[in-house]
Amino acid sequence: MRILLAEDHDETAKFVEKGLWELGHEVMVARDGTTALRLGQDEPFDLLILDRMMPGIDGLAVLRKLRASGKAAPAILLTALGQIEDRVEGLDAGADDYLTKPFAMSEFVARVNALARRHGSLQAETRLAVGSLEMDLLVREIRRDGEPILLQPKEFRLL
Repeated sequence: MRILLAEDHDETAKFVEKGLWELGHEVMVARDGTTALRLGQDEPFDLLILDRMMPGIDGLAVLRKLRASGKAAPAILLTALGQIEDRVEGLDAGADDYLTKPFAMSEFVARVNALARRHGSLQAETRLAVGSLEMDLLVREIRRDGEPILLQPKEFRLL
């Protein structure tokens, strides 16, 4: 899955990027809203992960502009703003999910997986097949002729 991650906080960006990369996703990172908007308009993404408070244009404005231009990729807003009004505003702006910081990576991954299940186009791109070999990037499973192949995490990443 191709993911746009718009996050200006270095530690958070590296943490999320590494976690998504380990799940087999291709991640493009934008450190400000202006870059995120340009990338979101110019590149095809399967998922948008946007920080609400970024330099330049905030994540909410980025999302509104992308939605107005017809971009329909699912979006998760990440933010320190956790009041009910903030969450409602984010969801009304077009976000599919809203996660407050700090967050556990396991919850974040579960939310990404839930979006993948709800959006058929996302799910199709998480399965790779060559001949009798099948690889499911979301559940991290390899099968040959329907039989599971057990791999260590590092072996899976290498494959």
